[in-house]
Amino acid sequence: MKVIAANNSNTQKRWMVVYTRSRWEKKADKLLKNQGFTSFCPLIKNKNIWSDRTKIVETPLFSSYLFVHINKYEQEIVQQTPGIVNFVVHCNKPVVLDDLEINRIHSILAKHSNIESVAINRYDVGDKVRINDGPLIDCKGEILKIQGRSVLMVMEKLGCALVIKVNQENIH
Repeated sequence: MKVIAANNSNTQKRWMVVYTRSRWEKKADKLLKNQGFTSFCPLIKNKNIWSDRTKIVETPLFSSYLFVHINKYEQEIVQQTPGIVNFVVHCNKPVVLDDLEINRIHSILAKHSNIESVAINRYDVGDKVRINDGPLIDCKGEILKIQGRSVLMVMEKLGCALVIKVNQENIH
């Protein structure tokens, strides 16, 4: 009698990235944990200030993303969990992270308190853009430099160039 080894790649658990509904990261994380899955929603502490009070709140480090440690057979169950939109894919395959990458996120969160996640820039140096909010609304310019969440733009106005710092959220 010949024994055939089971395919280990289907039962091996891997860290996968799921995309959640907007502002559902913590809810989806809790629902996955209640189903017995190992999930990870990295949280950072932010100080929210209102006119009558100040409060420290935990917000997800990665907006609309959650990490889940599952095997291939568990993907369908995870995808059916309320709040989960889909798996994050790259080249038509679900994104898989190494344990080392998840451990690195844990380590960074443990060692540093002033952390924020910044999306990869939608704009490149040389792009022509228009400001859509603030005192310079509807002004047009060219991006010279990208610095984190801000861009340096040159604006031609009145025959001279102005160099200004504008948040990326306020240009398009």
